[in-house]
Amino acid sequence: LNLGGTLLAHQALVHGDIDLYPEYTGTALTSILKLPPSSDPSHVFEQVKSEYLRRFEIDWMTPLGFNNTFALVIRREDARRRRINTLSDAAKYVPGWRLAVGYEFQQRPDGLSGLLKTYALPLKGSVRTMDLGLIYKALEQGQVDMAAGNATDGLLSTLDVTILQDDRHYFPPYEAAIAVRRDSLAAHPSLRNALAELSGKFTDAAMQKLNYQIDGQHRPLREVAQDFLRQAGLSQ
Repeated sequence: LNLGGTLLAHQALVHGDIDLYPEYTGTALTSILKLPPSSDPSHVFEQVKSEYLRRFEIDWMTPLGFNNTFALVIRREDARRRRINTLSDAAKYVPGWRLAVGYEFQQRPDGLSGLLKTYALPLKGSVRTMDLGLIYKALEQGQVDMAAGNATDGLLSTLDVTILQDDRHYFPPYEAAIAVRRDSLAAHPSLRNALAELSGKFTDAAMQKLNYQIDGQHRPLREVAQDFLRQAGLSQ
């Protein structure tokens, strides 16, 4: 089922229209539970897990292994030549950065404004706001020097770029995990173990490649998922 955004999927889960779906810890914490963000992944997961169980009788499985948080990206050659690996390194680059961001990143409380305050990134000209599909093309073509994307964007697996380390832990964690109704687990005794086998199997790099196969190569989602499960030893 393609239920759209988090709120629709959450309501479907709470009402029993679906048994489970994957969600991000940071999204659950702020959008569903309305709790303040935190940069500690373990704390966020435990808080989300306990509150979902208390409020909704919904359990959270151990995270799948990837963190789809925001990512600041520069060309790999620039990173090598200027010895820039972290956002703190980037803050010391005196000429400044031509930065491109998506519309959502510009407006989110955990987006652009907080980033600039945390790292005092020097900018060269105004921040360019554009569709996410154009950001990496602008970076590749040299129209900008830095781009704000997501850690599992498919194009990151094909471009010669470096994701800068968020060394001050500004961005909240967005670890993916399966949220599942407790009565569904009780009704299907083998379900918990089956879902547990997925935990830790997905890295950021693996998700980049999977996303590129779907978004860039336009392979059917079911086919991509089946291939991955087979390669991970989770399917025949």
